[in-house]
Amino acid sequence: MTTTSLGAVASLHRYPVKSMMGEELNATRVGPKGFQGDRVFALADVETGKIASAKNPSKWPTLFQYRATFAEPLNGAGSVPPAWITFPDGTTVSTEDKELATRLSASLGKPVRFLKGAPSSGSLEEYWPDIEGLARREVVTDEAMPADTLFDLGMIHLLTTATLDSYRALYPAGRFETRRFRPNLVIQTPPELSGFPENEWDEKILAIGSQVKIKITGPCGRCVMTTLPQGDLPRDTGILKVAAKHNQARVGAYASVIQGGIIRAGDPVTFAMS
Repeated sequence: MTTTSLGAVASLHRYPVKSMMGEELNATRVGPKGFQGDRVFALADVETGKIASAKNPSKWPTLFQYRATFAEPLNGAGSVPPAWITFPDGTTVSTEDKELATRLSASLGKPVRFLKGAPSSGSLEEYWPDIEGLARREVVTDEAMPADTLFDLGMIHLLTTATLDSYRALYPAGRFETRRFRPNLVIQTPPELSGFPENEWDEKILAIGSQVKIKITGPCGRCVMTTLPQGDLPRDTGILKVAAKHNQARVGAYASVIQGGIIRAGDPVTFAMS
């Protein structure tokens, strides 16, 4: 067995409610469905039944103004504790509040249901902006989600600092910050790794710390969400334009879990190859 060092875990992130802001972690348990507590709740459009997603910002323009954090630490049990949802006006409401859906509907301006679990076959709407290099342009599509999950595609989304640095060099006016891309795992790569290293990792195994192993399942093609304002980050279509021009709109990669356990910020990351 040989190993190749890829650096170390720079940061860990989970998003308790799909398409809302989430929380940064010092450590997390990883299981078959990725980070424990990641995207375990969601909103559903009462009219269509589809999952509410910032991928269709004309319909859900303010989802990034909400933040969800768990009310207490997560343990190794299968269930998760309630979360607090902070509204744009600063109001905080528990996911156990019986009036939560009513309050969210009033705040969002359209009726929604609050889901405490994933449907067996969910879908969402995605808007494709008119940007050269995207697979579709100026259209809204229906996108199926993996069965029994609230993920767009992969169980884990990872991103390297090398990729962020490469985009910053290509587009200095853009703010290529981690939060724009909503990864679970950011890897601080060594100087010898440059460009977009995730592009070369398909089907390879990453060992993280002493327990966790994940398999890269493909690149993460990016969407309009990367261009949306978040807090002090402005709206910036240039973020997606430069990704489309230089790297087929890819920023990071998806992965599946082949061995669960605990990972921590600072843990070493290696390729594990026979």
